[in-house]
Amino acid sequence: MSYFCLLKVLTSAQHEPGYCSFYEDCGLNPAVEGALIPPRVPCKDYRKAVNVTGDHYELFKSVCPMFAHGEGNTLACCSIRQLTALQSSLTLSKAVLIRCPSCADNFAHIHCATTCSPNQSQILKITKTANITQPTGIVKEAVVGYEAYISTNFSDASFRSCKNVRIPATGGYAIATMCGRYGSTLCTPQRWLDFQGDSSNGLAPLDINFKLLSDGQTAGLPPGAVLFADKALNCNETTPTGGEACSCQDCEQSCPAVPQPPPLPKPFMIGRLDGVLVISITIFSCIFFLIMCYVVLECTTHIRKSKGTQKSKSTRDQNENEIEHKISPKDVTCSDKASLATQEFLGSLFQTWGTIMARYPLIVLPVCLVVVLVFAVGIKDIELTTDPVQLWSAPESRAMREKAFHDAHFDPFYRTNQLILTAPDQPSHYYDSLLFGEQNFSGIISKELLELQQKIQAIEFWSDDLNRTASLKDVCYAPLNPDNPSLTDCAVNSLPQYFQNSIDNLNAKANMTELGVTKEVDWRDHFIYCVNSPLSFKDITALGMSCMADYGGPVFPFLAVGGYENEGYITAEALILTFSLNNYARTDVKFKVAEEWERRFLKIVQEYQKNPNTNFTFAYMAERSLEDEINRTTAEDIPIFMISYAVIFLYIAVALGEYSSCKRILVDSKFLVGLGGILVVGCSVIASMGFYAWIGFPSSLIILQVVPFLVLAVGADNIFIFVLEYQRDMRRPGETREEHIGRVLGNVAPSMLLCSLSECVCFFLGALSTMPAVKSFALYAALAVFMDFILQMTAFVALLSLDARRQDANRCEIACCVTVETPRPSEPNQGILLPLMKKYYAPALLNPVSRVLVVRSSFTNNGIKVFYQLQALQVPVGLNQELAMPSDSYMLDYFEYLYKYFEVGVPTYFITTKGFNFTSEEGINAVCSSVGCDQFSFTQKIRYATEYPERSYMAIPASSWVDDYIDWLNPGSKCCRIYTAAGLFTCAKKCMSIPENGVLRPSVEDFNRFLPDFLSNRPDLQCPKGPGNASRFMAYHTPLVNSQEFTGALEKARELAHNITLTMRNVTGTPQDFEVFPYTVTYVYYEQYLTIVNEGLFNIAVCLIPTFVVCCILLGMDLRSGFLNLLTIVMITVDTVGVMTLWGIDFNAVALINLVTAVGISVEFVSHLTRSFALSIRPTKVERAKEATANMGSAVFAGVAMTNLPGIVVLAFAKAQLIQIFFFRLNLVITLLGLVHGLVFLPVLLSFLGMYSCLNVQSLYTWCSIPKSLKGYCHLLITYPHVVPNP
Repeated sequence: MSYFCLLKVLTSAQHEPGYCSFYEDCGLNPAVEGALIPPRVPCKDYRKAVNVTGDHYELFKSVCPMFAHGEGNTLACCSIRQLTALQSSLTLSKAVLIRCPSCADNFAHIHCATTCSPNQSQILKITKTANITQPTGIVKEAVVGYEAYISTNFSDASFRSCKNVRIPATGGYAIATMCGRYGSTLCTPQRWLDFQGDSSNGLAPLDINFKLLSDGQTAGLPPGAVLFADKALNCNETTPTGGEACSCQDCEQSCPAVPQPPPLPKPFMIGRLDGVLVISITIFSCIFFLIMCYVVLECTTHIRKSKGTQKSKSTRDQNENEIEHKISPKDVTCSDKASLATQEFLGSLFQTWGTIMARYPLIVLPVCLVVVLVFAVGIKDIELTTDPVQLWSAPESRAMREKAFHDAHFDPFYRTNQLILTAPDQPSHYYDSLLFGEQNFSGIISKELLELQQKIQAIEFWSDDLNRTASLKDVCYAPLNPDNPSLTDCAVNSLPQYFQNSIDNLNAKANMTELGVTKEVDWRDHFIYCVNSPLSFKDITALGMSCMADYGGPVFPFLAVGGYENEGYITAEALILTFSLNNYARTDVKFKVAEEWERRFLKIVQEYQKNPNTNFTFAYMAERSLEDEINRTTAEDIPIFMISYAVIFLYIAVALGEYSSCKRILVDSKFLVGLGGILVVGCSVIASMGFYAWIGFPSSLIILQVVPFLVLAVGADNIFIFVLEYQRDMRRPGETREEHIGRVLGNVAPSMLLCSLSECVCFFLGALSTMPAVKSFALYAALAVFMDFILQMTAFVALLSLDARRQDANRCEIACCVTVETPRPSEPNQGILLPLMKKYYAPALLNPVSRVLVVRSSFTNNGIKVFYQLQALQVPVGLNQELAMPSDSYMLDYFEYLYKYFEVGVPTYFITTKGFNFTSEEGINAVCSSVGCDQFSFTQKIRYATEYPERSYMAIPASSWVDDYIDWLNPGSKCCRIYTAAGLFTCAKKCMSIPENGVLRPSVEDFNRFLPDFLSNRPDLQCPKGPGNASRFMAYHTPLVNSQEFTGALEKARELAHNITLTMRNVTGTPQDFEVFPYTVTYVYYEQYLTIVNEGLFNIAVCLIPTFVVCCILLGMDLRSGFLNLLTIVMITVDTVGVMTLWGIDFNAVALINLVTAVGISVEFVSHLTRSFALSIRPTKVERAKEATANMGSAVFAGVAMTNLPGIVVLAFAKAQLIQIFFFRLNLVITLLGLVHGLVFLPVLLSFLGMYSCLNVQSLYTWCSIPKSLKGYCHLLITYPHVVPNP
């Protein structure tokens, strides 16, 4: 330009004390373009320092108090206009440094020294000047560059006082915004001052080359020049003007001695051995020893009694039968009397009932059908719970209450839609940057992401709910303009946001000269600068672009890129693109709009992924993805469950047949009976679901998967016991078909009642669980088992009666009109299994050697499994998210990428409830973290926790709106101003006056007056302080990758919040019910794992108790049989948990449901056999055990084990990992363990510890001759031919 002269380099300079090198404001620097503040430069003027007085002195004292020595005694080299420009420049920096008065003082000290020091000519040398034409037309020589000579002692101390000053809104360091390309990590005193003296940063008005030299060093100093070596303040010192020491948050020297957390407990050892193992071995050795002693004692006593009986004189009964001894009434104990009375009552009741049901099948079946239909109608109103939050977190749980509080006082946690992109085939490249030197750029960092982002942002669709075209702006999270957002107000975190999503900015290039070298700078230079200074409104390159996102907020690099080390963002292996949507309630019309936007988002991403020209490999998810994938896999796995049930039906239909000859196959088969049994199970489940739908109790998909399986196991067992008993029993002379069926039902129904009642009570008590999924499962299962028993006692008896009529008439099953001439065998069909078990299995199992080996191995195995369970800290508790997904789900890739590339965890909010007074000085000090705040304040304690991230799971300290509000009010910044009209002009007045001690604390009136303005303020260069969320403080967890870490993070966050709560309750006026609690979106999922072990123990315990009580009652208060029954069920449960540990099955709510199911199935394996043993009157316990194993064991094996196993094996082919692990694996374990314990361990246990029977076959009829008072018991025994054969 014509009025500028060329820059010239001075060839000489004068350096004398008391002289200035420049003075007075000379106008704008012609070499600086696009400055963020007016780049006013001084005039070159070698003159004596000026004595400042009056208004000049007052302004000088406020801007540079360290050089003020009293009016009339103060010399300076700066005019009022210069001071005004300096004050304006310092204000921008003080906006982020004012939290630490000594830092702000040191920073001002540096620039006051070079601008106003009375010895200015000694500490600097002018290197560049330019001619500037003044408004009067006079051309003056202005200084546009100089060298400043600073002592390293002063520069280092100043840097140390500022390097830890925080920006509460981000949790980052203020120095990161003042060190240019180096950020906070690589910043040094030299780099810090170089940035202050770089006019290209948009803030410095001229170029300053700071020469940092050690004290006493003269090399490099011009003649007469000296180092500026004033004393810099430490951050823990007060300022000369009365400013207090910086807080611990901003100054490590101010931190109190915080004790380190106690060391983690060492493994429990006894000597060199695992302590738990030693204790487990000791306990089970003692138990085994005591049992063996008891067995030896019992056997010795029994042998002695037998010998005494053999020596006694034999007698004969009334029929002249020789007997070993004659039983007197006093030999029959109360337990025997109660047991026999109970069996007589139940047997007679069920015999009468069965006879009636069998006699009128055509009435019974329609009535049952009507009852089922009445219940089933309710299914039309069934409510399926698919929301994981409602499924696993109790409505009254702490996490749900905290979520409700958060959502009521703040917006719900936003919906996340995210892509994580990698480019493994794209090689990295080196870029020789003019400013930053040679840099290795990852191949992933390119400009291609913007096209995909813009395509997603442009999603539009017609919404019937809004009755107009909807787009991202209708549902997006817009933190700075939530009321009427535009598309650019939507919070999108991505790398292109460093360029405001502009392709022009990405393609921008400019030539730049640095240290005499001219090169082209482009987007890469801007990117390097922004990842180190994300809060900058202008970079230091010739591009001069902002780093702020187009919606007005910063984009922190750890949220935009991933897979880097030590903040090496340009070497990142992944790009992260995140769209945040508002999280509306499901009843809100915009909820459907948000879901539709997410559906289209997924569609675009999936199409982009299939494009062969795509250079990225990526994973993605939408907020709806988790629920969508769970629902998809449930629908896809329904055929697997159907096949499983079909296999079970086929087995039942085939196994129930008698098959006496090939010609009678269709006569003796039981396809219709098997189908009827399956229908009874189905009807019981449908009735249960319909009833709860009637009363408005919600269901879930897991109920549809588990309850039918459970009821089928129970129902099939009862079917086999009933049908096999009917087939094995001969019809008595003169007995009708209906009476025969009734008598058989009287024999087996008490056993069926025992199991069904135990399971019903077990499941109803299981409904005491606080987990919604467990509670609903327990209620549905209990009613379904109850309905199954009722329908078996009615409909199935009627169905068997009809089938018996058909079979007696030799009619084929499917073609009922076709008859077969081959007669039915006269002997009852024993089948294949009963003879095998009676002849081979039972004798082999119950021989003396086998019995000892079985007991020893059983207790040893249980000891080993309990050892694994006692290692509670090593047993995984939780359910990793990926296990809920099908094996072909895109979410599995997302979880893999998430755990691999994310360098920071989920944000967590520390929220305060009502009652705390934030407006009082004491209240502010208890919360804030800046100067004047308590050393153990709210935010300070969170900061202390971040020093131990491996223990606290906290990575980044909490941002504090209180600190930001105080900084916003501070008159040292340009934020809070009161504007008043004065004629044609508007005057701005500072909201607050400068406090004497530097600790700003507004009055209650001012606090409430200015808070709304703060909350509505939009950050900009002049005032970077943005709105906060009152009573909410955000921090970040460390990266969390599994359930154990998520649960641990929740536990530690609650511990920290509780500690903060106790401290804040000590503040005057704070109620004792005031509370601070942590909240993040994941807590509601993982809270259950804090208590699930206790919850599981409680649920299993309340399920086990009724199995003991019911067994004792229905066996006539037979406590020993009830205890052995309970012991075996407990061992099955213990072994199941032990195998879970060995097989890597985590303990969670799904596993708990299966364990409750295990108790129910175990009852089927155990209780039938226990009752059969208790009612047997064989002379020895071994013979009674053999009889029970052969007769009832064969039915249990065919009815429970062989029914479940084929269906379980089919589940191995399901897509859902949840089904493969928790249904296939766990149910397989439960069935096999139940089979082993029920048919191996229990018979042996009963043969050792079961009750001795005072009755035997030879003495039975002698006993029948006892007084009339016991005749009823005799009648009962004689009527059980399957227990006592006719002599």
